[in-house]
Amino acid sequence: MRTPLALAALLCAAASMVLAADKTYPEISHDELVRAVAARTATMLDANGTHSYKEGHIPGALDFDAVKNRLASVLPADRSALIVAYCADENCPDYREAAEAAEALGYTNVKHYAPGILGWKDSGARVETAK
Repeated sequence: MRTPLALAALLCAAASMVLAADKTYPEISHDELVRAVAARTATMLDANGTHSYKEGHIPGALDFDAVKNRLASVLPADRSALIVAYCADENCPDYREAAEAAEALGYTNVKHYAPGILGWKDSGARVETAK
């Protein structure tokens, strides 16, 4: 009898992991993000990796790879502040790690900028570079 129970527990755990991996976050539109960047009301997490970050990121964005081990110290104290995670484009899932890290710290207004840095650049919006 223990084998079917153990198997059921294992299947439940596996299903929970799949559901967690498929979690999506509300999207923020390009226009909304442009306004938030201009007003400095959003904290952006660039999940493209440090090399890509240095080549160009949304102005004011944080390099998630560089700050993830001290994320709590670089995010706003207000847990309801707007946090926007992004990566390359609509097909890139890497933003999830950044979004989940912010959510795990208690942030309740975490959004996804689906067009990513490629969409940002394609729109003609200004990018920042780092050395």
